[in-house]
Amino acid sequence: MAEREIRIFGDPILKTACEPIGEITDKVRGLVEDLLDSVALPGRAGVAANQIGVGLRAFSYNVDGQIGYVINPVLVETRGEPEPVDEGCLSVPGLWYPTVRYPFARVTGVDLEGNAIEVSGTGVLAQALQHETDHLDGTLYLDRLDKENRRAAMKEVRESSWF
Repeated sequence: MAEREIRIFGDPILKTACEPIGEITDKVRGLVEDLLDSVALPGRAGVAANQIGVGLRAFSYNVDGQIGYVINPVLVETRGEPEPVDEGCLSVPGLWYPTVRYPFARVTGVDLEGNAIEVSGTGVLAQALQHETDHLDGTLYLDRLDKENRRAAMKEVRESSWF
């Protein structure tokens, strides 16, 4: 398949909760391939299906050379004291704001063979698992910002060349 264009803030699919994937079909296999191709580019830690225009529950990740995907991910565990970490998003180009995230996260889901899988980690991987799961629930990281930072971010979005 191919790298897909990333949907940008303002596209309604980014604020819509994604539907669970039932049967693993050729369409789902193609989606996973596109997610993997789309996340493989430098500087990309994760891509959710709705970011490439598909309203199904799947995402890919690329952190420290570890590239993978999860179908029907569920964030089942977070641990540690939540703290603000600089966060950006491919769907909100050029903006970085402190977002409160847990230092550890664990996601469960399935692979293309329908086998149960688990992905967990700390640091950037934990942040990516939380961020991508949020996407599939129709939540952007901007929604998690404190009032002052959200106001600043929205101003920056309105003044951006891509909005």
